[in-house]
Amino acid sequence: MAEPRVGIIMGSQSDWPTLKPAAEILDELGVTYEMRIVSAHRTPDRLWDYGKSAAARGLGAIIAGAGGAAHLPGMMASKTRVPVIGVPVETRALGGVDSLYSIVQMPRGFPVATMAIGGGMNAGLMAAAILAVSDDALGTRLDAWREALSASIPEEPVDE
Repeated sequence: MAEPRVGIIMGSQSDWPTLKPAAEILDELGVTYEMRIVSAHRTPDRLWDYGKSAAARGLGAIIAGAGGAAHLPGMMASKTRVPVIGVPVETRALGGVDSLYSIVQMPRGFPVATMAIGGGMNAGLMAAAILAVSDDALGTRLDAWREALSASIPEEPVDE
């Protein structure tokens, strides 16, 4: 099997439903990926090791989903030069706004490309777009996917 080009990491198993659409779109576009549970608070050594090794292992993007305090994307950005795409996970208490604010408010020097709350699919598309800058075949597949999406939108509304 080919080496993964994208890392999909999450703070806990409960974040997987939010990130699964990222994996599905990467599958559709033919992009290899790996999935790991990497908690910023409960497995900090795993986070450090993952971030430090990401570039050397050939990852071109990391999708990091987290809820609540949502420190995972920002902490990962502090440990790697690989672009990090943050996905805020919806929470019961504040509907994910807490996650969004935590991910989007990064200090200077450690940017995280932040998706909408629950934006796993867009995170997968962003990762593919980052990789497509230097992969013409992937760029062609991504362009075709977008063209098919546009073609699927009717010009006029219909009664259902």
